[in-house]
Amino acid sequence: MRIEAISRIVHGSPVRMMVKLEVLAEMIRLLLGLVIGILLIPVGVWIWLSYGHPPVAVADAALPFERLITHTPLHTRINIELPKSVPVEANEATFVAGAHIYREQCSFCHGVYGNPSTVGTHMFPDAPPLWEKHHNGDVVGVSDDPPGETYWKVANGIRLTGMPSYNKVLSETEMWQVSLLLANANKPLPPAAVALLKEPLHLDPALPSALPAPTARPVL
Repeated sequence: MRIEAISRIVHGSPVRMMVKLEVLAEMIRLLLGLVIGILLIPVGVWIWLSYGHPPVAVADAALPFERLITHTPLHTRINIELPKSVPVEANEATFVAGAHIYREQCSFCHGVYGNPSTVGTHMFPDAPPLWEKHHNGDVVGVSDDPPGETYWKVANGIRLTGMPSYNKVLSETEMWQVSLLLANANKPLPPAAVALLKEPLHLDPALPSALPAPTARPVL
């Protein structure tokens, strides 16, 4: 019996060792495949970005989940950082000042009262017409957003949308004035503010009648 037990131990050890080596080799192959797979993903993305046709033009279709990926962190950050109190009073002086600022800084992309922008619809994402009533309800532009949310967007801008940051362009009071104006876009506004917002944009005034003749350039 003792001899048979010793024989089983002697002859069984190599078998167990071989099994362990095979398991170890399988684990190494699995780990190596995992590492190669992880490395191939960024390499494939780099090749696609360098030699493929990623959507970079306005007319290109959006990437899968692009809106979800960009909108979710944007709205989460705005909800965390937006000011909860408004330091400017919502009165006629504020609305008139806001209308002046809006015409100078915002109207080219977002349009004016009764005249939406022809440029805003050719951006990605579209620049929303801020004086256009929504199809459902009485919301006009972003009047359903709290003033603090609009202020955050004006102050910080939104990357890769064409929305600039006005934090270094306008004063804090001016940013609040235009934000309060837009928050009240669905309510009666002072006639002076409405008159400014209805005024058509003259970005290309009439040329003077007498212009110098163009100078001929030599053809090289």
